[in-house]
Amino acid sequence: MAPKKKQSELKQQIAAALAAAEAKKAERVTVLKLDASAGGFTDYFVICSGTNPRQIQAISDEVEQRLQKAGQRPAHVEGYKQAEWVLLDYVDFVVHVFSDKARQFYDLERLWKSAKRLEPGDLLKPARPKKTASTSATTARPRTRTRRTPAS
Repeated sequence: MAPKKKQSELKQQIAAALAAAEAKKAERVTVLKLDASAGGFTDYFVICSGTNPRQIQAISDEVEQRLQKAGQRPAHVEGYKQAEWVLLDYVDFVVHVFSDKARQFYDLERLWKSAKRLEPGDLLKPARPKKTASTSATTARPRTRTRRTPAS
């Protein structure tokens, strides 16, 4: 089995998979963080849907291409030809691209209900730099007050 990735590197790879899915107009994109104590064989599931077999394959292709540029290849791929449920196994996370019918039938979100559901935006957002006293003082606008006097 491959060594575990650092959490920040893993989140960057998942974010790349999410961006790829969204670039190909995937629907109902969700991320599940699996609980290690529940017997999970991976850390995260990325789950999304396509509206037809060509879109499902296009989403899968885009995920593979973006992660390949980052030096990651799936350990295993299943279901590509049928394009009802494509599974891309990256060991620490698995990308599932479903047709609507297959997604309703297998209902991974219900099956793994103990998993923590994350919003894609949680992983896609760049980290904000922390404000320090010195930076906030230099960037703050000075306040000026004008005093109005009653007209005589």
